[in-house]
Amino acid sequence: MKNQLFENLKRYHFEFKHLTVLFIGLIIFQLVLSYVHKASLHNFVENTQGWFQKHSAERFANLSTTTLELLLETSKLNTPATETDKRRIIQFFDIILNQQVLQQNVEEICLLVNDGKKIRAIDDGRVLFSFIFNQKIDLPDATNRHRQAIKLYDSVKTELIKTEQIINVLSDKQTYHIFVPFVPSGEFVGALYMRNTADVSFIQREIVSNYEETSLIYSALFLLGLLAMYYISTYTVKERDETQKLLFEEHESSIKQVIEHDKEAMFTKRIYHTHHKAEKVMGFIKDDLRMLSPENINEIKYRVSRYSNFISRVIYDMKWYDPPVQTIRNAAFRTDLNEVIRFIVENIFNRTARKSGAFEIKLNLDGKIPLLSINEFVVWEVIEPLIQNSIDHGGDVELIINVETKYNLKTNTTTLVITDNGPGILTELMEKDEFGVKKLFLENVSTKTEGQSSGYGCYIAYEISKQRCGWSIDVENLGGSGCKFTIGIPH
Repeated sequence: MKNQLFENLKRYHFEFKHLTVLFIGLIIFQLVLSYVHKASLHNFVENTQGWFQKHSAERFANLSTTTLELLLETSKLNTPATETDKRRIIQFFDIILNQQVLQQNVEEICLLVNDGKKIRAIDDGRVLFSFIFNQKIDLPDATNRHRQAIKLYDSVKTELIKTEQIINVLSDKQTYHIFVPFVPSGEFVGALYMRNTADVSFIQREIVSNYEETSLIYSALFLLGLLAMYYISTYTVKERDETQKLLFEEHESSIKQVIEHDKEAMFTKRIYHTHHKAEKVMGFIKDDLRMLSPENINEIKYRVSRYSNFISRVIYDMKWYDPPVQTIRNAAFRTDLNEVIRFIVENIFNRTARKSGAFEIKLNLDGKIPLLSINEFVVWEVIEPLIQNSIDHGGDVELIINVETKYNLKTNTTTLVITDNGPGILTELMEKDEFGVKKLFLENVSTKTEGQSSGYGCYIAYEISKQRCGWSIDVENLGGSGCKFTIGIPH
């Protein structure tokens, strides 16, 4: 299982760009995570702060109210007989009502009581003493100073009397208006009001500051880890790329060796193929020399000279995989296509035909064809294999081969057509490969029976005409019988 997993991972190749995307993605993920964590912490602190402020303020107000109630009950049990006792009780009331304001976050405190149909605000010990023991408020009250408290108390008074529970009104998200029922001796008299604005933002700042410091350290360590991983990964990828480069270079060298070997093998086969042509021409030279006489010396001299030039061309081709272009196409060459065709037919094929009588070649040549800037023996290497192919596959019929040239003045092109009345070309040899080349023109493809030296005549004709001379060449079977080679020659 582990080996299979390892093999699957080996198929994936990570480049520098992949590691860079991974690196940037991890950093963005860390930043998003940090932002979300910080926002969550901020909400948590705010909720905690609200809960703390509410319950702390309520507890403080409740404690103040309870203290005041206990003081009143104690004072009623011991009615003040002297002026000293009276001042002491008033002092206690002042401490409860006024000293609380000195506490942190307490901004306002007063006792709200019902005086008939009016609501009075008491924040002075003497007024409270008069209200409790004399049942009247004979001194100026603090109503004007606590108008907002009286207004809020009036809105919650009914609920407060009904439930006798603490009511907390929040305003400005941090200011709490607390009303604690004031029920000395079990009788509802009013409510102790306290306005508490508890600010604990310094706690939030400390928590957030500590978190940011921790997050910064963590992010720095995380970033250093990523950088280390990135460096190691890129170094590993670099080593892998260098190894792959060496492997590719070695593979390229191996392919070049194979190509060179294939070229040498092909070149050897081409030499072997042209060697047979040269042998036949050398036989003609020997025959001409044996027939030499004063009467035919000029004729034989002409033929032997042309034969010798062809042999020289064959020997020259043996020195090159790909002969230089200037030895094939050159403005210095002035080749008469019709004259080359006549010489090949008359002095190559007809010499053989006179011996065997197996075929007949008919010529229909257009005398208006311009001269070609192609080496005449290169033209020879194209035409001779195509005519020889018709002869080799003529079958048992009386083979007739027609060679026709025609010049088109409008397009400035010459068309060379070679047809025969033989059995034609096999259908499978007319199929095209992925490059659109018919199988007949491919290397090592032959129409002859196995065991014969074959497969290069049509291939060489195609390579020379198409690749070196820039001509077009095609082959097709005729409707009745035979085949047709067509060569297009632009001027």
